[in-house]
Amino acid sequence: MNKPDYQLIIIGGGPAGLTAGLYAARGRIKTLLIEKGATGGQVLLTDWVDNYPAFPDGVAGFELIDKMTAQADRFGLEKKFAAVESLDLQAELKSVRLDSGEQLTCEAIILCTGAKPRKIGVPGEEELQGKGVSYCATCDGPFYRDQEIAVVGGGNTAIQEAIHLTKFAKKVTVVHRRDTLRATAILQEKALANEKIKFIWNAQVSEIIGTESVEAVNIRYNDGSTSVLPVTGIFVLIGVMPNNEILPLEQLKTDEGGFLITDSEMGCLDLPGVFAAGDIRSKLFRQIINAAGEGANAELSAEHYLGTRPS
Repeated sequence: MNKPDYQLIIIGGGPAGLTAGLYAARGRIKTLLIEKGATGGQVLLTDWVDNYPAFPDGVAGFELIDKMTAQADRFGLEKKFAAVESLDLQAELKSVRLDSGEQLTCEAIILCTGAKPRKIGVPGEEELQGKGVSYCATCDGPFYRDQEIAVVGGGNTAIQEAIHLTKFAKKVTVVHRRDTLRATAILQEKALANEKIKFIWNAQVSEIIGTESVEAVNIRYNDGSTSVLPVTGIFVLIGVMPNNEILPLEQLKTDEGGFLITDSEMGCLDLPGVFAAGDIRSKLFRQIINAAGEGANAELSAEHYLGTRPS
């Protein structure tokens, strides 16, 4: 067998990947973390993290990632900022091909490719993306000072971001397809008590209207009736989809949404030496803390796997 370039390669530099990298570097495993953009993933788009342990007053998303990155760097984690073109996970040596044409091999691999925002798929959404259609309140909220905007969704992210948007907007209208919110009780209480937040229940956005920018949205109620809501921006916050485009899905077990199914130790089924952690995994809850915990679990499992291989 040819000598691999690395013992372990980690694909993705969010909380899961950074934690796996920290554990691997500290454990003196020859490791490379590959990230196509900046480390941090979706946490970089989070204004404030209020529920991560050891930060009693909360912490800004970028600051949390800065600290995670600095801690991994302290142990010498090697990082490469490049896009992955393809992977081969079935061979004894796993293969990673970069878009530059560079080919890297490793004995074990951890997939931490994360997830991306889900779109509503209505007329006007694609055409007006970046022109009033947004999927990140933290990124784009300041552009809507003293304006009237809409938020689509009723989960934790949608309601937390609706509250955040009241720092800038004159009025935030939450459009939700049910008659009750799915967000946690404390977020519901804050939103319902906020005089800047209004709700449209049992309804969905059926079209986003505008030429150069968003001017209004069409609302279709569950009973079939319709109305027009004048807004200058719409924030779509209805969940996530897996970043699985670079993954060889024919080699992996996935759920119906395309998220990776693993065992309790983060091992990808029927693929020795292949692990997954973070938002790419099939699971009910996607939080920074469980992504970090899964990253640690995946690295320890990978380290155990490496220790059982013949030298």
